[in-house]
Amino acid sequence: MMKKTRIAATFEKLKTGKKKAFIPYIMAGDPDMEKTMERVLMLERSGADIIELGVPFSDPLADGPTIQKAAGRAIQAGTTLKKVISAVRELRHHTGIPIILMTYYNPIFKYGEALFIEEASAAGVDGIIVPDLPPEEAGGLIRLSRAGTGLDTIFLVAPTSTEERTKSIVAACSGFVYYVSLTGITGAKLSVNEAFKSHFNAVRRLTGKPIAAGFGIATPEEAQAVGQIADGIIVGSAIVKKFHEEPGSAEEFIKNLRGTI
Repeated sequence: MMKKTRIAATFEKLKTGKKKAFIPYIMAGDPDMEKTMERVLMLERSGADIIELGVPFSDPLADGPTIQKAAGRAIQAGTTLKKVISAVRELRHHTGIPIILMTYYNPIFKYGEALFIEEASAAGVDGIIVPDLPPEEAGGLIRLSRAGTGLDTIFLVAPTSTEERTKSIVAACSGFVYYVSLTGITGAKLSVNEAFKSHFNAVRRLTGKPIAAGFGIATPEEAQAVGQIADGIIVGSAIVKKFHEEPGSAEEFIKNLRGTI
């Protein structure tokens, strides 16, 4: 049986304190790995509860222009999945914050599923999100992750997911369920309307696992609106853009996001 993970423990602690999880995303290797590790520590100081590290890939189909460009910069800097795992290993000398890798399946396939899970877990990675790998095809990764490694597998539920489909997705999730706030790519415009609330609550009725919402959350106001419904919020494109265009104001921006939920 899989032991309680750092991600699960974090959500339990936040729930006890009646707080919501703040999960910022940054692209590993943008602009370089040393800066990435500095930013992980800064995100923790600024109130992050869990950190999502993107692994750059040449065809990031779930991502919008901001994260696509960040992936391109990271690839140009020579970032690889192996280097990202090594960075997490180094970070574990400085922080115990839960770290999730968001990677497309191709880099895992090339690495080898078993070796990837073994080395990621040993380095201190806490969870994985593979947006182009549906749960039906993720049996190997799920089994390896459940085999006492302490790695959570997190899958995405979309607004278009049917009830039957949602049931299979949440069953495959551990740690938390990733609720995609909108139909589209990361960075698209979010609307927290009645349709959003209705579908989110339909997902809530199908699982007792924490649900964190991401895609499209770009402002403190949007973070606050989603935070009133979800157990956590995931902010990616807005943070990646801020670090790239206005790094001097990134810390204040992140603290403002955290302060609203």
